[in-house]
Amino acid sequence: MGSKLAFLGRDMAIDLGTANTLVYVRGRGIVLNEPSVVAINTTTGKIVAVGIEAKRMIGRTPGNVVAVRPLKDGVIADFDVTERMLRYFIQQIHRRCLFAKPRIIIAVPSGITGVEQRAVKEAGYQAGARRVYIIEEPMAAAIGAGLPVHQPTGNMVVDIGGGTTEVAIISMGGIVVSQSIRVAGDELDQAIISFAKKEYSLMLGERTAEEIKIAIGSACPTDDNLQAEIRGRDLVTGLPKTVVVTAEEIRRATEEPINAIVDAVKTTLDKCPPELSGDLMDRGIALTGGGALLRGLDDRLREETGMPIHLVDNPLDSVALGTGRCVEDFDALQQVLVPEPRN
Repeated sequence: MGSKLAFLGRDMAIDLGTANTLVYVRGRGIVLNEPSVVAINTTTGKIVAVGIEAKRMIGRTPGNVVAVRPLKDGVIADFDVTERMLRYFIQQIHRRCLFAKPRIIIAVPSGITGVEQRAVKEAGYQAGARRVYIIEEPMAAAIGAGLPVHQPTGNMVVDIGGGTTEVAIISMGGIVVSQSIRVAGDELDQAIISFAKKEYSLMLGERTAEEIKIAIGSACPTDDNLQAEIRGRDLVTGLPKTVVVTAEEIRRATEEPINAIVDAVKTTLDKCPPELSGDLMDRGIALTGGGALLRGLDDRLREETGMPIHLVDNPLDSVALGTGRCVEDFDALQQVLVPEPRN
């Protein structure tokens, strides 16, 4: 019986990302990290698979099964599916007792509208939460990266996810300036898809594009002549075909979205109050999120801003860890959560 009681009301933090969803359970850390993908059978309306299994199915399903990514650009695009995905993840963790109603803190992009915020909260309640709180992603990422967000010094974080890039300057437990642009990892994949289409009349799938980005993508010219073969469908003959592309080609293909990310960082620095600008010169910029793993991005930002850039230790987990810290130390960190709208 002990284990059952221990689970009652286990609070959770959820990083509901466009690409991946991470769930942090109080006292246990990150217990789940799966792609935000759901495969649904359209004839029966049943869920066929969620997470990793569903991601393997993207672009490979028969007609009556669709693999959906319910979040687009960091916000809920398909409410019903998001709620079912959340419920599925929460039940996986709370399998032992069905009546636990946890408090949940969900991380959302900073540019999100009131309507979008309500959708996220509603999804949390539908998935079985007792209370749902919201934290802005850049704030969560900064806490997760171990920045001293409560001190009156400027901390800057650049969090590049799947759907959004969040740039924020944080001081005294609040966001001073922030910018959220809907250009991030997915946009880079799309750029690779259109490049293959234009240059090689080759139709690529999303997953293949992502694999190429991870294998040879870069934000700066690199010396090593990396190459990768890409497979897809030849648009002229309609047959499968393989072409070899170089890192240089992929870098040129993704130039535009990368520039947009660099510009967002510069714009935010431009709006920074002068006192905090001085702090940032000393402290530098923390780079987090899956997009932070793009080769040479840190050098590129260093070059363009003249600031020290630190790649955080576990960039993929920092939002979940930061949100998790709020769950562990709820009273101390409650001020960083988005306040409840007054009715």
